[in-house]
Amino acid sequence: RRALRALFQADGRFGAVSAVGAGAAFLRNLDKAEPDVAVIGWDMPGLSGKEVLDRLSQRKVRLPTVVYTGSLNPEVPHQALAHGAAGFCSKLEKPDVLVETVVACAEGRLSFPYLDAARKARDPFAALTKRERELLTALSGGLSNAQIAARLAISLNTVKFHLKNLFDKLGVANRAQAVATFLKAGGG
Repeated sequence: RRALRALFQADGRFGAVSAVGAGAAFLRNLDKAEPDVAVIGWDMPGLSGKEVLDRLSQRKVRLPTVVYTGSLNPEVPHQALAHGAAGFCSKLEKPDVLVETVVACAEGRLSFPYLDAARKARDPFAALTKRERELLTALSGGLSNAQIAARLAISLNTVKFHLKNLFDKLGVANRAQAVATFLKAGGG
């Protein structure tokens, strides 16, 4: 946090800079300050970046928010956009890329350099593994997690792991939404 604060304080385009280490603290700070732009993590303690973005949306807060993360999951930028982020930057990038992403978002632009929106729009199933496709087919057949585990000869925890990845890749919150997305696309 100190390094991020110093990075933005050193740039003359930014005024007051505040930094907190958790999603709940970030939301509490919004009650005291009215920032022009925010930078949040994706895997923060307590509330995740996804949950923070959802809470901002529920509160009807119009705050350009950049997700800055070290996550290597290629679906995170898609999820961040779907949950209302204005920008995304990987921690693997040089610091000036983050600064320029924040500036772009503060100016009202979206900044998602890693987002292949055309691919996602064409086929949301393109990123699914063979196992995730098998689980989606089983879900559409109404099977429970235990039945899926037995059918695919994998553990219940492995089923849950694959379902979480499947939901993340499809940008859905639960099995009903996953099945609806699958059937709408002509699956089943």
